[in-house]
Amino acid sequence: MKVADMHCDTIAEIYKDHRRGGSQSILENRLMLDLRKMQAGDYGLQNFALYVNLEQAKGRPFEFCMELLDTFYQEMEAYGDIIGIVKSYEDIRRNWEQGRMSALLTVEEGGTCQGKTAFLRDFYRLGVRMMTLTWNFPNELAFPNARMEEADGTFRMVPDTEHGLTETGIAFVEEMERLGMIIDISHLNDAGIWDVFRYTKKPFVASHSNARAMASHPRNLTDDMIRALAERGGVMGINYCTAFLRDFGPGEEPISRISDMVEHMKHIRNIGGIGCIGLGSDFDGIRGNLEMGDGGKLPMLADAMEREGFTASEIEAVFSQNVLRVYKDVL
Repeated sequence: MKVADMHCDTIAEIYKDHRRGGSQSILENRLMLDLRKMQAGDYGLQNFALYVNLEQAKGRPFEFCMELLDTFYQEMEAYGDIIGIVKSYEDIRRNWEQGRMSALLTVEEGGTCQGKTAFLRDFYRLGVRMMTLTWNFPNELAFPNARMEEADGTFRMVPDTEHGLTETGIAFVEEMERLGMIIDISHLNDAGIWDVFRYTKKPFVASHSNARAMASHPRNLTDDMIRALAERGGVMGINYCTAFLRDFGPGEEPISRISDMVEHMKHIRNIGGIGCIGLGSDFDGIRGNLEMGDGGKLPMLADAMEREGFTASEIEAVFSQNVLRVYKDVL
């Protein structure tokens, strides 16, 4: 059962390891994802995110992202017999015919462009084919959902329904559509998500977001959003992170369970149909206790779906075909 995963942060982790003098590679490492694990999990395509934390980038997000980009290309070029960089749907099809996996390049943080559509086009020329408009900080384009500090010093996330896309953000989503770069609404606030619907026409994705009705974190999508995304022909990728799978009570140990992933799929199928569900593991961007802790264990999810009554064609749709349909439409 071929896997198409819309989001991982493995490149950022390899970059950090190299900066510390380490030697981990995309071929084999101690992380959640590498080529050997992907082969064991029967991967066909993996989106590799260039993840930029604006606070850590210290005012140079574009430059920092270019360093991540260099790491991505060095790793992929070293193992071109196993995996190939793709910029179009035809590239994906060709790789699969040649027995190679595919790597699609994404950016996680629209602020890397520093509000300049010229930088957006430069990223496209360098192979970026998907981008989130935000991460966890406001930028020139849009806003994440709000982070509220509690009396005990902890934080919680609450939906922001007031601050939509900026004028620059609107120009960006229009330019992304023109280029054929997939808009990713994961990490975007509620008002911004509805603006993306308002100012675009093509399908887009929530690469690593679950159903808010099942887990209340505002990174997840409401039923209305799921329904609208399905009507647009878009896809949302099931995120394996504990916080997006279930609301854990006091004293409960957060565990990422496959059964919870399947429950999210059932709910999303009821709201938007099977065609809007994909996978977005967030591997190497999440921590904690994961029942399905690395890319080699994806057959466990297929088995669980089958036990819960998903048909073979539905499992194939979730694992790869829905994502590939969007890529064929947009890229």
